[in-house]
Amino acid sequence: MADKVKVWFDAEADFLEVTFREGAGYLKETGHDAVMGRVDADGRILGFTVLGVSRFTKADPLDTELLSA
Repeated sequence: MADKVKVWFDAEADFLEVTFREGAGYLKETGHDAVMGRVDADGRILGFTVLGVSRFTKADPLDTELLSA
């Protein structure tokens, strides 16, 4: 687990970003079209992003997994 988790939300863009670790990485698809994982060169999870956050509700929540290499 990260010592410090950074969370950034842009309400205008309806975009959420969560970072567990800083470092060079790239975006990787997940099992959900709204979620992209950010991983390092070894496939370890650095964080993730969620697009269209406001569309998720209590009745229809976001449900996906982030898989590390």
